[in-house]
Amino acid sequence: MKARRLRKTAAHLEITAFINLIVVLVPFLLSVAVFTRLAVIDLSLPAQTTGKAEQLKVDNLQLEIVIRPDALEVGDRIGGLIQRIADVNGAHDIKTLAALVHELKIKFPKQTDATVLSEQNTSYDTLVQVMDVVRAGHTIENHQIVRTELFPQISIGDAPIPKQNVALAAKR
Repeated sequence: MKARRLRKTAAHLEITAFINLIVVLVPFLLSVAVFTRLAVIDLSLPAQTTGKAEQLKVDNLQLEIVIRPDALEVGDRIGGLIQRIADVNGAHDIKTLAALVHELKIKFPKQTDATVLSEQNTSYDTLVQVMDVVRAGHTIENHQIVRTELFPQISIGDAPIPKQNVALAAKR
């Protein structure tokens, strides 16, 4: 008895529908894609100072802004506190900080570095606002608003523990 064998033809791959899908999908994805611009700010850690040699320099400002939950403390690392800016309506007073930093830049025009110290629970938004105010400001020249560079070299770090909290911890 003769065995019957079926003739098998090679299967053809039908990719027309897939190509149509790709032709429509690629332009759609390209038109919807969001292109983001990342900005990077070079930061450095605060430098350790011995204090004695630096105290001899009268015109040397080591600007330090400490972000506390209830205020902003602007000071000189060697000279101490310059001004404590209390919160206004439960938020940090950024406008007063901007005016004070601008005055300090006028007094110390060659100084370019500052240190921003924040406590652990400081929000990212607050930290960025303070850094922006310290880094650059705006002035009016010839009836035009001009962006000025104040203290562009910013170092960030952890705020020191307030003295009253240290005294409470020592009693325990």
